[in-house]
Amino acid sequence: MKILLQNVQILDKNSPFHKKKKNVLIQNGKITQIGDKNYTSDKSITCDGMILSPGWFDLGAYVGDPGYEHREDLNSLEATAAAGGFTDIAVLPNTSPCIQTKNDVAYIQRNNSTRLVQLHAIASVTKNNKGEELTEMIDLHEAGAIAFSDGLKPIWHTDIFLKSLQYLQRFDGVLIDRPEDVWLNMFGQMNEGVNSTRLGLKGMPRIAEDVTVAKNIELLKYAGGRLHFSKVSSSKSLDSIRKAKKEGLRISAGATTYQALLDDSLLAEFDTNYKVNPPLREKSENDSLLKAIKDGTIDVLISGHMPVEDEGKLLEFDLADFGMMNLQTVASQLVELSKSIPMEDLMDKISTAPRELLGLEEVKVDVGVTATLTLFDPGCVWDYSDSKNKSKSKNSPWLGKKLTGRAVGVFNNSKYKLDV
Repeated sequence: MKILLQNVQILDKNSPFHKKKKNVLIQNGKITQIGDKNYTSDKSITCDGMILSPGWFDLGAYVGDPGYEHREDLNSLEATAAAGGFTDIAVLPNTSPCIQTKNDVAYIQRNNSTRLVQLHAIASVTKNNKGEELTEMIDLHEAGAIAFSDGLKPIWHTDIFLKSLQYLQRFDGVLIDRPEDVWLNMFGQMNEGVNSTRLGLKGMPRIAEDVTVAKNIELLKYAGGRLHFSKVSSSKSLDSIRKAKKEGLRISAGATTYQALLDDSLLAEFDTNYKVNPPLREKSENDSLLKAIKDGTIDVLISGHMPVEDEGKLLEFDLADFGMMNLQTVASQLVELSKSIPMEDLMDKISTAPRELLGLEEVKVDVGVTATLTLFDPGCVWDYSDSKNKSKSKNSPWLGKKLTGRAVGVFNNSKYKLDV
């Protein structure tokens, strides 16, 4: 099968065709031609205004399989990811049982040879994600785990955190931490501030993130190793990370695509779909996050995809679970972010940068390489309806709304999905 993408803009810092509009011919899973000629094809797509980038890689999405398959299973995760433009998903270890044995890693990755979207296992740092006892990380690494984290939970135990950094140096592994002091955030429902006071909800103070980031940077200085902070949301945390990078520490940071676009005023009507952790902050914090994405303090962007069943969301606000599903709506958020940040930088943070951080094989838009690509139409206006929702859950504030920006195609593993 020969597929021709006509007049598509290529955004890939590692490609000789970066920022150029070209015709791209894909044949049997490989890029065979890139140029200005009208190559012979079986299917031709006019891509005026569209962007072609390396396949989008989500560094940390939640799946309930095994244990909570009613929220999301591996098949629905793949379908949702493909519809959202992702070719690769790193799966958080917060399953039941959690990803802490070779068999658990194999379960997540077992069908990759036949999948359009490749699923990668992030293995647990501690047994049962309790933060008390280390897993066999060398065995998990050899089994194919791409990074180590307790996922939705912070690595709260200081000695365990320190030993994890030391342990992972044996194979230059990456420790991913969700910075949060759970005691400072205990019983919190939203960001601590004027709006939490107005709504009568217990707040989650920024200091719960700030002190954790500062402490763990000091531990990194002491122990060495590689540390990635996930879902950073606070301006003071960003300042600490920025300073640590300048000091030469092997540190990186990620943020969700929605965090800098939404603020805590959206909770005024107690919509539980906006109840997330870290919580939506004030507008001033969002401006700091936009600056951090722009200046490179934030290395990668992630979806923060966290599907929750109706029974966990259709409740009083203080009883509802945290989480927002987001894989299918990332593209529209990238359009909003591009009003402040160059689109080429956003494409890098959601495609190339995650692979570089994990030390994975390079993916690029060039002749003769395997086609691992995302086709993105930033001008596409579409209805995110129930019929187009591929997830098993519905906890999205954008469900039922008209959005601008959509991933219309993915190519990966000699397979493709097009919706143009």
